[in-house]
Amino acid sequence: MQPLTIAGRDPGGTMIAPQGRPGARALLAVLSVLSRLLPVALVCAVQLAASGPVRADPVPETMNGVPFLPIPTFEEVGLPPFTMPTGTLSTVPDAPTTPSGTGSDSTSSAALDTMLSQSWGAAAEANAQSLGVNATALAATCVLESNCQNVGGTGTINGAFQMSNGTYTAAMAAALQQNPNLAANIVPGLAGKSDPATQSIAAAEYLRQGALALQANNLPNPTVLDVRGYYNFGPGNASAVARAPDDTLLSNVVPLTSDQYRANGITPGVTTVGQWRASVTNKIGISTAQAPVLLAS
Repeated sequence: MQPLTIAGRDPGGTMIAPQGRPGARALLAVLSVLSRLLPVALVCAVQLAASGPVRADPVPETMNGVPFLPIPTFEEVGLPPFTMPTGTLSTVPDAPTTPSGTGSDSTSSAALDTMLSQSWGAAAEANAQSLGVNATALAATCVLESNCQNVGGTGTINGAFQMSNGTYTAAMAAALQQNPNLAANIVPGLAGKSDPATQSIAAAEYLRQGALALQANNLPNPTVLDVRGYYNFGPGNASAVARAPDDTLLSNVVPLTSDQYRANGITPGVTTVGQWRASVTNKIGISTAQAPVLLAS
């Protein structure tokens, strides 16, 4: 067996490989290389530490597409609950009724709305229609007379349509003769005059009689304003009032006493027919004033 020679250095500092096994000689060769590299590595480490932290150069990024947006997670409050109104309403106050020819019943008159707002209004509307009278004409009468309130008046005049005992009794008899079925729903006798639904039958009949009287005097399609003279001043004055020019003094057309004029809000010798017509029209609206009294047959 060959003896192992221990590695060493020659006088010049070079490592002397040990004699003997090849693996030992290779290991000593590696250690020799490392001994030369170690001082260089230490110097580089010291220089890097002195230069501070290492940073990469910033490179701008190009965005691909639109940026991400926040997505809301709360629901919208929205509108509060809404309840649709019920019932029949007039969409246009005092909307026009049939302006010419024979009339047709209207359901869009402010006057009719006023009457229908009463507990007896629907019955009065039906009573007028059963007699061939425009319910708007009947409603205009109760608005002008009492604002459709069951109130008292002078003498025997009272009720929503402000009729006297004599006029009421005669008109009721004529209405029941024309339509006997109406008798089933009336309050009998003069007590019925204080019941607006019952009195509406007599009032509608009185309006019908006034329109027929004006037709007989060559007014073919009497309006609410035309027949108002009949209802206000009596059958004998209706035609003269309907035909009089606006600038005519009302006292020259209707022969009433001063007290009777004043009871109707008229100043004798001052108020003209035109002023009276304007007063009536202002209370019920022009389209209602021009509405025909009689329904189409």
